[in-house]
Amino acid sequence: MNDSSWGAPPHTGYWGPTDQGPAPAGPAYDARDAQHTRPMPVVPDVPDHGGDQDDDRGAARLSGPLFRDETFRDQTAQAHPYGEVPQKQDPEPMADAPQPAPQPQKKSAGRDLSAAIGVGVGLGAVIVASLFVIKAVFVGVVAVAVVVGLWELTKRLEERKGIRAPLVPLALGGAAMVVAGYVRGAEGAWVAMALTALAVLVWRMTEPPADYLRDVTAGVFAAFYVPFLATFVTMMLAADDGPWRVLTFLLLTVVSDTGAYAVGWRFGRRKLAPRISPGKTREGLLGAVAFAMAAGALCMQFLIEGGAWWQGLLLGLAVAASATLGDLGESMIKRDLGIKDMGTLLPGHGGIMDRLDSLLPTAPVVWLLLVLFVGSG
Repeated sequence: MNDSSWGAPPHTGYWGPTDQGPAPAGPAYDARDAQHTRPMPVVPDVPDHGGDQDDDRGAARLSGPLFRDETFRDQTAQAHPYGEVPQKQDPEPMADAPQPAPQPQKKSAGRDLSAAIGVGVGLGAVIVASLFVIKAVFVGVVAVAVVVGLWELTKRLEERKGIRAPLVPLALGGAAMVVAGYVRGAEGAWVAMALTALAVLVWRMTEPPADYLRDVTAGVFAAFYVPFLATFVTMMLAADDGPWRVLTFLLLTVVSDTGAYAVGWRFGRRKLAPRISPGKTREGLLGAVAFAMAAGALCMQFLIEGGAWWQGLLLGLAVAASATLGDLGESMIKRDLGIKDMGTLLPGHGGIMDRLDSLLPTAPVVWLLLVLFVGSG
């Protein structure tokens, strides 16, 4: 607002006492008028609305304390060509200012531990019940696990890599392989494995020849990795003390995994294989060895007829090594496929294959050592 809005021309009349000398010439000072007036700052005349200030044809911008924002825009015109005013930024903290200490992060188990324990206990109860009631029931449980594991593996191969390993001959041949191992031993397992591989080759011929070699190679690998290794479990079961041998195999594998998890989670510092499985540590491996050797000594002494504690130490050491390698092997497969778990069937665990990863390669190791220590039964 300029002086003209107060109804008087600029610099007329007496505006009250000042320190710049006597009052200027003009009408006499009236005290009553002074009561209704107050000093006003002198500002440039502002054109009426709709004049030159509304267009950009050579109009001069206003400046001064009443137009501080315009002055700021003029000073930053080059950095902000559209007249935008930068937002106020918080000042950077001083280099020597005390920084808050970082809060220590609490370690996490990485999975739903309660669900994992519940599912594990339930599976253990089913396996033990079938193991000591009727052997044939346990053979059926193994066959079902093999078929589901093959389905998970072939499904992930097709989803992530486009590999079409034929599931039908793998499932039928895998179930037959498990039964053959129980009925005919190692000879029956090898014959069933050969026939399953042949069935995979023939089945894939019904589709176009593109990627034939890739698909049948994956199929033969799946037949060996899942059902053939699982036949060593039913081969252990065929012995007179078969249920106790299988229970020893299961206990040692579970104890090895538990020892690796517990010790690695609490004391793990040095990575075992960071490229394959960043969560595994060398301290965890030592925990697996210690737990498995202790459990092996107890199992061979009290569960296996004719066994000795020192044999259990060797058996536990071998189980810890094979279980760790089996876990790393499947981690390698999952990293190649770009997945975390093979499936979602078991809450807190993932899929069936995520529970068979350490069991499958451990089965032939335990079968062989038990045959060497106490015979085939």
